Amino acid sequence: MIDFDKIEVWMHGMQVGQLALTPSRPSVCAFQYTSEWLSSGFSISPFELPLTSDLKIAAWQPFAGNFGVFADSLPDGWGQLVLHRYLLSKGVDSRNLSILQLLCLVGSNGRGALEYRPDHSLRNSAGFPDFERLAAETEAILENDRFQGEHLEELVQRGGSPGGARPKIFIDYEGAEWLVKFRARGDGIDVGKREYECSLLAKKCGVEMPETRLFDDKWFGVKRFDRSATGKVHIVSASGLLRADYTFPCIDYLHLFEISIRLSHSVEELWKIYRLMCFNVLIGNRDDHARNFSFLYDGEWCLSPAYDLLPCGREGDYHTTSVNDNPLPGFNDILQLARRVGLPEADATRVYNEMKEIVVNALQ
Repeated sequence: MIDFDKIEVWMHGMQVGQLALTPSRPSVCAFQYTSEWLSSGFSISPFELPLTSDLKIAAWQPFAGNFGVFADSLPDGWGQLVLHRYLLSKGVDSRNLSILQLLCLVGSNGRGALEYRPDHSLRNSAGFPDFERLAAETEAILENDRFQGEHLEELVQRGGSPGGARPKIFIDYEGAEWLVKFRARGDGIDVGKREYECSLLAKKCGVEMPETRLFDDKWFGVKRFDRSATGKVHIVSASGLLRADYTFPCIDYLHLFEISIRLSHSVEELWKIYRLMCFNVLIGNRDDHARNFSFLYDGEWCLSPAYDLLPCGREGDYHTTSVNDNPLPGFNDILQLARRVGLPEADATRVYNEMKEIVVNALQ
C-alpha cells in the first residue's frame, strides 16, 4: 500500500483539515483545520481539537499517537480481525500500516460523518445478504486463526469500521442503513434475540433507543443513528472526547454528565444520561465502557441513542464505568450522583423506581 505523509479530513463535502504524522519517534498525529472550516464549521472534538487555527499535536497515550475523534473511525475487535485477514490475503500486514494508511482504508465508509482522502476503502456491497452464510463464515474466522473464507472481501465491504468484539455487518433495509450483529465466541445461540428483547425493554424504561428488529428471528439489527434523511451525522464517543482508554475502567458516569453540561447545557440531556445509567445498573450491563457512549452533532450536541445494551458479567462483577466512584453501585450511588449534577432527588427517585418495576416484571 502506498505510504504518504499527510491526508485530508472531510465532512459534508468540505475539507475539515489535514492530518499528518510528526517526524519524531515514535510518530504522533498533527492536525490543523482549514481556513474554510474555521470560518463556517464547528469543533469536531471540542475538548481536544478546539476550533482554532494553531497546529494540534496528539499525545502518544492512549491511542498510540492518534487523536480520539479519529481513533473512533478505526475498527477494533472484529473489524480489526477481518481487515487484517483480508489484507494478509493481499500480501499486506495491517500491523505495519501507519495511522494515516488505516484511516484511508476507512475512507468514506466509517462511522459518523468524517471521511478520509485519499479514499482507499472498499465500497459497500449492494443487495440483501445471506445472513446464515455470512454468520457461518464469521464463526469459522473466529475459530480458525488461518481461515480466510470465500466471502472475506464481502465481510470487509459490509463491515465499514464498526467497533466492538461481536461480528457485524452493515446492510440496506427499507431505504435505510442498518447494523446487524452475529454471534461472537462464547455467545449463546439466542444472543440476538436477547439483545433485541433488551432494546424493547430499554424503550419501555424511557431510554432513547434507535429502531431495532430481529432479522430471521435470530440476528439483532439496529438502524444507524449516524445516518439521517439529509446524510451523515457527526459522532464522537466518550472515549474519543475524553481521550479515555475504553479497554479498561477509566471513567465515571459523572464524566458523561459533565460532557453533556459543557456541550449541550440541556437538562433534558442529563435525564437521558440518568435513565441510561439506571438501566445499565438495573439489568447488570457491566460492559458499559467509554466507547459505548457517544455524542452526536447535528447543529447542536446531544447524547446519541443508546446501544450495546445487554446483561453482561456475573452478579458482583464491576461496572466498567463507575457510578459516584463506585464500580459496584447501588441506588444510593445513583441518587448521590443525581444530586451532584443538579437533578431533583424526588424526580430521580421516582424515575428509578418506575424503571426498576418495569425491569423486575420483565425479568420474572
